[in-house]
Amino acid sequence: MTDTLAPVRFGATSTTDEVLDSIDLTGKRVLVTGVSAGLGVETARVLVAHGAHVVGAARDLDKARRATAAIDGPGKLDFVECDLGSLASVRACADALNAKGEQFDVIIANAGVMAVPEKRETADGFEMQFGTNHLGHFVLINRIAKLIKDGGRLVNLSSAGHRYSDVNLDDPNFETTEYTPFGAYGRSKTANILFAVEFDRRHRTRGVRATALHPGGIQTELGRHMSEAELQALIDQINESGQSFSWKTIPQGAATSVWAGFVADKDEVGGRYCEDCHVAELSEGEGIREGVQAYAVDPDNAKALWAKSEELVGERF
Repeated sequence: MTDTLAPVRFGATSTTDEVLDSIDLTGKRVLVTGVSAGLGVETARVLVAHGAHVVGAARDLDKARRATAAIDGPGKLDFVECDLGSLASVRACADALNAKGEQFDVIIANAGVMAVPEKRETADGFEMQFGTNHLGHFVLINRIAKLIKDGGRLVNLSSAGHRYSDVNLDDPNFETTEYTPFGAYGRSKTANILFAVEFDRRHRTRGVRATALHPGGIQTELGRHMSEAELQALIDQINESGQSFSWKTIPQGAATSVWAGFVADKDEVGGRYCEDCHVAELSEGEGIREGVQAYAVDPDNAKALWAKSEELVGERF
C-alpha cells in the first residue's frame, strides 16, 4: 500500500518557479500586457522557461526588448505594441492580433499605473488610472475575446488597493469629486475585479473563466510616483491594522498570476479574486488588508460597470 501525497499548497512566499515546477507549457500561447518591467517581465520569463509562446504587449517596444533580453528557454517571446492609455493604439493592437487569428490559452492583463500624484488624462480624456488600468484592457480584451480558446482563461491583475474605493459610475473622471491618487487607483483596481466578474459570466458557457488577483507588495516601477515618506506611511497603516507587512520579491509577486492562469482549478477561481495563490475571502474591514470587499465582486455592480464602460469607449461588446 502506498501513501497518497497531499496536494501541493502555495502561499505568499511561493515563487513562479515553484508554482510551475514540473509543468510543461509547450504549445500554450499566452498574451501578457506590460512586459517592459517588473511582474510582466518575470511572468514572460517563467512562461518561456516552461515552453510557452508568449506575446508581450508594451507601449515602448524598445524598452520591452531591453527588459526581456535575458529571457531564454524552450518557449518563444514575441511583441506587439499597445499603449493602454490610447484607445487608437489599443484598437490597432487588437486589429493586428485578430488579423493573425492565432488563439490564446491565457491572457494575463498585467500592465498598469499607480498613484498618479495629480489628475492626468489619457489620450481619450479619461482619468489616467481608470483609463489605462481598466478601459484600455476592457477594449483590448473584448476586441480579441474570440481569440481566447474554449476552456481558456483571463487573469486580471488588481490589487488590495481596490479597498480604497468602489467605482464611481456617476463621475468616473473626477469631474465633480475631489481627485486623490489612491482614490483613483482604488477605483481602477475595483474595476479590474468587476471586469473579470462580468467577463467570466459572459464567457463561461464556452469554458472560458476569468479571475482577478492581488500580487502583493512588490518594489517595481509601479510605485514610481510615490515618495519614500508616502510609501512608509502606507506600510505603517497596514501594520497598524494588525497585519505584518513584508515585501515580496518579483518572482513571488508574479506567482499568483501563473498559479491562477495554469495551476488553479479554473472553476474555483472563475469570477473570483485571489491573493497569495488562493481564493480570497470577503473582508469588510477598512484599510489595506487581506480579502476582498463585497462591492468588488458584486455581479450587479459588474454589469453596471460594463454598461458604463461601453458608453465611455463608444463600443458595445
